[in-house]
Amino acid sequence: MQGPEDVERFLPMVFDALTRPLTDEEAKGYVHTINQDRILFEGTLEEAEEFYAQTEYYDILGAPIAKYTTGLPVVIPTEERVAAMLKGTSHKPDELIVHHKEHSAFLFQNNTNRPIEGKGSPVTFKPVKRTATVEQVAVNAVMAGCKPEYFPVVLAIAEAEGGGSYDGRGGMAICISGPISREIKMNFGTGMFGPGNYANRSLAHASELMWRNLGNNIPQVTNCGIVGTPLFNVFPENLDALPPGWKGLNEEYDYKKDESIIFCMQIGTGGGVSIGRTTFSPGGYRAFQKSGHGGIARRLGVKGVPGPKNWIPYILPEFWPGSSGGITFWMLPQMAQHLYEAGFKSKDEVYEWIQKNSYISVKEYRTQSWADVNTASWTGIEPTSGKPWKELPEDYMVPMVSDPWQNCIIVCGAGEESTHWIGGRSPGMEAVHSIDAWR
Repeated sequence: MQGPEDVERFLPMVFDALTRPLTDEEAKGYVHTINQDRILFEGTLEEAEEFYAQTEYYDILGAPIAKYTTGLPVVIPTEERVAAMLKGTSHKPDELIVHHKEHSAFLFQNNTNRPIEGKGSPVTFKPVKRTATVEQVAVNAVMAGCKPEYFPVVLAIAEAEGGGSYDGRGGMAICISGPISREIKMNFGTGMFGPGNYANRSLAHASELMWRNLGNNIPQVTNCGIVGTPLFNVFPENLDALPPGWKGLNEEYDYKKDESIIFCMQIGTGGGVSIGRTTFSPGGYRAFQKSGHGGIARRLGVKGVPGPKNWIPYILPEFWPGSSGGITFWMLPQMAQHLYEAGFKSKDEVYEWIQKNSYISVKEYRTQSWADVNTASWTGIEPTSGKPWKELPEDYMVPMVSDPWQNCIIVCGAGEESTHWIGGRSPGMEAVHSIDAWR
């Protein structure tokens, strides 16, 4: 039934569940526990491979789910292999994974998703809010095929809650900014999201394994994400390819050029954040930049005008099909260079341009799917006017991006001109964690 027609059916059940006295069984309380035995299996490696390939069947899902893995083959975490992995950090095996800085997350602008977590507080792995030690993270790193030199990155990902992210539904892409990405020989170029590079892929696999083994992610049981999340991506920012004056993510977040961090992005969880892609026709983008010919030039009204141009207006209408907020670009180096040559001497100048060009009428804004949620059903206060949304005339112009800093540019990859984008950075949808703190 549709929501309004269904209210009389489900609200009495909700009120009853909230107000009736607890049964004797309910009054005892319940804590969900996970096997805490340090040694999970003893036997031959062949027997261990069969053991770790076990599946569990859940009636509610109607399908078997891997019990200890993501469904991919794993390296068996023997005592010797875990000990070798632990040599990749100075932190002790029994040390809890904790936050190295104050961290908070907000789901929407009108309600808080969770309180601020202070520096030194234990990280809880979602969905079941379990804590973990450095050694338990090392087990998952071994299973994923990571090398000891990758381990500080894995621990930083663990500090970011290991793939489950802030609400346990996952969908996290992770960018590594800083010199460690060169040290561990990550793929910076063509196919950086694809197979072939051990560092990129094993770090992504470790993220997923922590989500399963530490967060206890089980589809339809502890995680009701509608279609799930594709394989996590861990990729490097190409700091060497930044235009002059453009800062890397590490410097944007007040770290130094020689410091390494991870930047986490929330994608594809059903929270109104999705990934988009624009691929220009072969030669079309280059013709636009060099001589002002082709469809891009015609749309932007610069046909026949040579020289570097701002290409973002060409895809501007695609930015906010059902939501609002900033944009995070995964941008090829030559496209960043063209923006620099077109007059954008810093990332901040691009961010400001996007914000200034994001205004639409309230009439148009009301057609956005997530606007009802973000405005508390139009009872909230619109920031630019200071008035309730319901009181604004239809022709009043409001920004889809309220703050330039909600936008983000990550220069990465190589190949034919294209750009990917996801929902922009905002508290709760992204987080930054130091890798060097885990060396």
